[in-house]
Amino acid sequence: MTALAPPTGPTPLTSQISPVDWVRHTGTLAWRTLLQIRHNVMELVDLSIQPIMFIVLFTYVFGGAISGSPAAYLTFAMSGIIVQNSLFATMNTGFGLNTDLTKGVFDRLRSLPIARSAPLAGRIVADQVKQAWAIALLIGVGYLLGFRIHTGPLAVLAGVALLLTFALAFSWLPVLVAMLASSPEKVQIFGFAVIFPVTFTSNAFAPTSTMPGWLQAWVKVNPVTSLADATRGLLVSGPVAVPVVHSLLWAAGLTALFAPLAVRAFKRRV
Repeated sequence: MTALAPPTGPTPLTSQISPVDWVRHTGTLAWRTLLQIRHNVMELVDLSIQPIMFIVLFTYVFGGAISGSPAAYLTFAMSGIIVQNSLFATMNTGFGLNTDLTKGVFDRLRSLPIARSAPLAGRIVADQVKQAWAIALLIGVGYLLGFRIHTGPLAVLAGVALLLTFALAFSWLPVLVAMLASSPEKVQIFGFAVIFPVTFTSNAFAPTSTMPGWLQAWVKVNPVTSLADATRGLLVSGPVAVPVVHSLLWAAGLTALFAPLAVRAFKRRV
């Protein structure tokens, strides 16, 4: 008589893999996330139509009142519009992760011999690609509306790199919220409750000097102000060194604060 081996459950996600395998798993799951765009019309709206709507509305609604003409306003506000869109786009990371959790996608992934962190890393990598697409789209539409870059190619690439770096750092907050929220809708509510006030109480869309004195104090220390100033300097003109350093410090601080909390919550949830 031979003893029957006891039944085994699904293979759990494991971290005992090589760095090459981790990169391969992350790339596969990032590609899965990007392919979902073809089957999700609303995600396509968020990725393409929403940025276009932002720039057209801000240009033609506020341009004449603030700067005298849409083209002049774009010179000032284009950077702020890009920054706002980048921050809003980070909520897609949290929304997508929470959707995968609540719909059982992570339960299916857990049965595969892949790195435990690959689903999270794959989502973040895919959303960085989406961020780069949205930035390019905004600049392209801005050119059609009259915006012009007054710096060189290296400065533009540096501005895009800075935006992606800050967006990556900020995305740890939506990831944390996604791990704690019970539904994707609650992740969206959090995003609107935080990102709208932070972006509009900055100099992204209007000069600081036009605001009340009590508000100017917050605008000057607002991280969105630093990022908008840095992007404006790299794309158009103006101070670059100080706002870039401030933006990088904010990015480092956000990562140091929220990344460990988000990773810990992710490990508990999955």
